[in-house]
Order: sequence, then C-alpha cells, then structure tokens
Amino acid sequence: MLERRSPEARIDLGLDRVRRVYDSLAPALDRAAVITVAGTNGKGSTVAYLEAIYRAAGQRVLAYTSPHLLRFSERIRIDGQSASDAEIVHALGRVEAARGNESLTYFEHVTLAALALAGEMSIDVLVLEVGLGGRLDAVNVVDPDVAILTSIGLDHQEWLGRTRRAIGREKAGIARAGKPLIVGERRLPRGFVDDLRATGASLQIAGRDYRIRRR
Repeated sequence: MLERRSPEARIDLGLDRVRRVYDSLAPALDRAAVITVAGTNGKGSTVAYLEAIYRAAGQRVLAYTSPHLLRFSERIRIDGQSASDAEIVHALGRVEAARGNESLTYFEHVTLAALALAGEMSIDVLVLEVGLGGRLDAVNVVDPDVAILTSIGLDHQEWLGRTRRAIGREKAGIARAGKPLIVGERRLPRGFVDDLRATGASLQIAGRDYRIRRR
C-alpha cells in the first residue's frame, strides 16, 4: 500500500511535513546518542562500523540505513538484527495514524517509522544514514550529537547542486552548532572549510585534525 501511494523513486525534499508528523509522533529519543552519517560514498559501511563498535562496547544500537538489498527489514537493525515484520508494521501504522492529511514520500514514511520504533525501545545509540543530501533529508529532523560527512562527489546534481562545493554544503547541513562534525573527505572543494566553519560545529577534518593509520 505504501509503495502504491508513494513510489520509492519519488523525491520531495523538505522538512516541514516531516517535522509536523515527527512532532505528532513525539518519539522519546532523549536518552539515546544520535549519530547521523552523510556523504556520497561510504555511508553504509560507516554505519556498520559504528554499529559494531558500540555493540562491542555493550551499547544497545538501532541503525537505520537505505536502501535494502534483499528484505525491507534490513533497513532497521536493532542490536545487529533486522526488525521483525510485526515491529515494522506497527511502526508504519503509527506514522500512518500520525500523518493526518500530510503527504509523505516512501522514504519519509519509512524514516519516521524507524524513529518511532527507536523511541519505543531502550536504546543507547541511534545511527542514521542520510538518504539524499543531508540538509533537507528526512533523517535531519533529529538533531544529531555527532555528524559524519564521509565523502563529497558529484551525486544527485539535479537536487543538490552542480559543483562539489554546493553538494558538500547540502551534505554538511546535518551539522549542529557546538557538536562534532567529522569529515572524512581529504580533497575538500575550494572554500568549503569556510562553509563548514559557518555551521558552528566542532570540526574534525581528515588529514588536518586527525589521521588514520593502518596496522
């Protein structure tokens, strides 16, 4: 039914509708640390690494990624296991009840369902993968404690801009003032560091503020 009403390929960037439904759902996420991951490449693997690290440390983790490979339930993982069909149906139903007359895209509906499910569970860490861009993506309705920008390439130019700098600005829209923004891209577009500073985030840029050593 969800796919018939709103095909997965439909894109309608913007947070106003999503925020209204999110506020209606009012998921209890206050005790969870939120990490949001954006970037052209490397988002999924970064989410998987974070999920593994926090689980190894004894933390309860909900990870939200897209798209799925085989089963829809892969998009929402709780402690390393896909959410059950019953949990997903319940969460999607909550969003359907909360949305009223608001029109949601497929991705927005599923994202809100993941957040609703996270709010019902006693989780320690919530890891969110951006679907497209960052600034206007549905996951950005939640304020992250840490934002990660993995890489910047020329993706989705019809939506995000024609240059790497413009695209980078959209992706960096997940940053929050006073919170860490970790940037994995080493070849930053000219002037982009100024854009990052303008977010007010605490910057950690690869090759400048930290280095990764292979053992």
